[in-house]
Amino acid sequence: MFGPEIDADDSVFVHETALVYGRVRLAEDVSIWPYVVIRSELHEVCIGARTNVQDFVLIHIGFDHPVLIGEDCSITHHATLHGCTIGDRTLVGINATVMDGVTVGANSVIAGHAILPENATYPNNSIIAGVPGKVVATRDCGESNLVNARFYRQNARNYRIGQHRFSERDIAAFKAS
Repeated sequence: MFGPEIDADDSVFVHETALVYGRVRLAEDVSIWPYVVIRSELHEVCIGARTNVQDFVLIHIGFDHPVLIGEDCSITHHATLHGCTIGDRTLVGINATVMDGVTVGANSVIAGHAILPENATYPNNSIIAGVPGKVVATRDCGESNLVNARFYRQNARNYRIGQHRFSERDIAAFKAS
C-alpha cells in the first residue's frame, strides 16, 4: 500500500504486504520485502540505489530527523531505523535498532541486536556491536556489503517476474557482476 508522496521508478520492487506512508523516495533498484513498514509524517525517508530493506523492518522518521539510507545497503530482518542516517554500503544486522540523530559512516556493519543510542556518530568502516552500540573493530566492509546488496537486487528482479528461486543462469550472472 502506498501513501500519496512515494517517489520511485519501475526498477523498484515493493512487496505487496509492505506498508509505505508519507514522503518516501526510493532510488533505482531498491527492494522493499514482505511486511516492511515505512512511515514519514514530518520529514522524509530517502533510500539510496540498490538498497534492500528486508522482511519486517520498521523505518520511521524522528521528530527532528529524516531517515537517510545510502546506496547498496542491506537493512536486514526486523531492524528498526528511527530518524537516522546510514552511509553507503552498510549492513544493518538482524534486529538492530538505530535511534534518532545517529549517523553511521559508509562501509560499516551494525551487528544483530545492537542498539545505537540517540545522536551517536560512527565513522566509516566501523563494526558496531552491543547495547549501547560501540565500535568494536575498524574494517572496510564495503565490498562484502556490496555483494549482499547485489544478491538482493537480482532477487528483487526475479520476484518482479514471479520467479522465487535463483536459476543456474541467475547464479552465473550474479557471480559475474
